[in-house]
Amino acid sequence: MTGYLLIRVGGDRYGLPIEEVVEVVDDAKAETVPGAQHAVRGIARIRGRMVPVVHLGALLTGCSPPSECAPTVVVARCGDRRVAFEVDDVDAVVREVPVSVSPEARLPWISGVARHNDDLIPILDMDALSERLTAPYSEAVP
Repeated sequence: MTGYLLIRVGGDRYGLPIEEVVEVVDDAKAETVPGAQHAVRGIARIRGRMVPVVHLGALLTGCSPPSECAPTVVVARCGDRRVAFEVDDVDAVVREVPVSVSPEARLPWISGVARHNDDLIPILDMDALSERLTAPYSEAVP
């Protein structure tokens, strides 16, 4: 990993591996999809592709997303597809190699940590997020 995109979700900061980030989009309008997981806002057409829009905070916590959609999404490779993650804000591209977290640490959805301005930033594991998105709804809610 060569760095990460520093994002904010629900008052917390996370890093998305920079090599998985495709683009940051403001004002992606999601069309509702019936029967989708609670974290899935719907789908949006971004650069001619239909991409699922997922509220990242709801996916990580299992809570319901806020009724208002955030104006910013980060389109990233998540498993074998692209996903538009709804985030509160994008703060910076950080060119620092995070420290890997051992699998024994049992930190779901975290592949590593990095220090940024004296804070520890959890780096999200895109494969783990992909698995959570594809899990049946009953398994996806903690």
